[in-house]
Amino acid sequence: MTKTVHHWIGGKTVEGTSGNFGPVTDPATGAVTTQVAFASAEEVDRAVAIARAAYLTWGTSSLAQRTTVLFKFRALLDANRDAIAELITAEHGKVHSDALGEVARGLEIVDLACGITTQLKGELSTQVSSRVDVASIRQPLGVVAGITPFNFPAMVPMWMFPIAIACGNTFILKPSEKDPSASMKIAELLAEAGLPDGVFTVLHGDRVAVDALLAHPDIAAVSFVGSTPIARHIHATASAHGKRVQALGGAKNHMLVLPDADLDAAADAAVSAAYGSAGERCMAISAVVAVGAIGDELVEKIRERAEKIKIGPGNDPSSEMGPLITAAHRDKVASYVKGAAAQGSTVVLDGSDHTVPGFEDGHWIGLSLLDHVPTTSDAYRDEIFGPVLCVLRAETYEEGLALINASPFGNGTAIFTRDGGAARRFQLEVEAGMVGVNVPIPVPVGYHSFGGWKDSLFGDHHVYGNDGTHFYTRGKVVTTRWPDPADDPSGVDLGFPMSR
Repeated sequence: MTKTVHHWIGGKTVEGTSGNFGPVTDPATGAVTTQVAFASAEEVDRAVAIARAAYLTWGTSSLAQRTTVLFKFRALLDANRDAIAELITAEHGKVHSDALGEVARGLEIVDLACGITTQLKGELSTQVSSRVDVASIRQPLGVVAGITPFNFPAMVPMWMFPIAIACGNTFILKPSEKDPSASMKIAELLAEAGLPDGVFTVLHGDRVAVDALLAHPDIAAVSFVGSTPIARHIHATASAHGKRVQALGGAKNHMLVLPDADLDAAADAAVSAAYGSAGERCMAISAVVAVGAIGDELVEKIRERAEKIKIGPGNDPSSEMGPLITAAHRDKVASYVKGAAAQGSTVVLDGSDHTVPGFEDGHWIGLSLLDHVPTTSDAYRDEIFGPVLCVLRAETYEEGLALINASPFGNGTAIFTRDGGAARRFQLEVEAGMVGVNVPIPVPVGYHSFGGWKDSLFGDHHVYGNDGTHFYTRGKVVTTRWPDPADDPSGVDLGFPMSR
């Protein structure tokens, strides 16, 4: 019998009442294993009201109380890594080791939130005038929301809610409807850690729920990670309703390989960064720019490595890459490969018709490698979000840099070289928010912020790190004067206050 995933509201599971449900499939078999309840606008209203009521006490709770809960949550999360990873594999399809890595990266942000006390320290200036002190403090916003994608159902929510909660906000998560179970397990662990009812909410749904959150007057801020078109919509809509917004969009991440690079290391990095998580990550390297005469040798080394990758079910320890999330997404990714030759690319590897024996109904696709890819082709211009690597050629560093900077995306990028001077120029001249030097996927550690440039980010704040703390709080400046008991009343002064 198909199980049903409901909402988490007020510290417990609450059955959906809209009557609308969405299917959740096992990508390795193609079978529908679960249905997930979709929230109506009325259900969103009720959940926000509960979160708003919880904020009245949580927002004024002590930092010690908040961090005590987060430390307990961290211990529970660590103890339940495998259970969460199994849920991710069952609904997303990624291999178990990759799912474990996702949980580990989320733990980094929980660690950061456990130490939020230092991030929320204010500033004090004494005696700015006679017996006048000025203090700067940061306070929570209220009820905030996070809308997260299918590719990292545990990690991306943990980029958001630990910091938001540590800062004193209450948090409403709208996870992807394609793999909802990890978020429910996280909600259970938060409750077990002692988080008060209503501080963390999980609402499942489609556009109806999203639009209700974007327009709700009691939602103060919205965080989003997803595709660029949706990020643009989220930013425009939520901003129009007076909300603070951070909306992370899509990417087309380039890896520039200079002639002096260690080509074996570059090929290893390209294969890992392009095909890891089946290419379903916004930091995947999807375009390699080979500079000078090294292109043919580099492509051959990538091909040799890609052909050895074992594709299979995520719960098989021997599998290195799992299926794609849905059959529709698999077909879309395959269409870029099947149309590549007609648009001028050389198809070195074609994985579009790959199947796994015994799992023929799964959402399988093999690794594809395209060479001499024109910048006008669909495979280059679009974010494919699958295991397709494009190789482009450039004669010089300047030509390669110009190619990268011409992209409308600016999420992450990397350079492979032994030349420190070239690497230094690149990190200053490239137009992207995250840069790797001989590091293919430069995702920052928790105490540095994650975010791109151009069409990869809408809003002024990146996620987690210092930006995360600033996003989920607002500043206040307090100016104080206490009269000395020996002073006589000074009388009325109609002039502008002066510093003396």
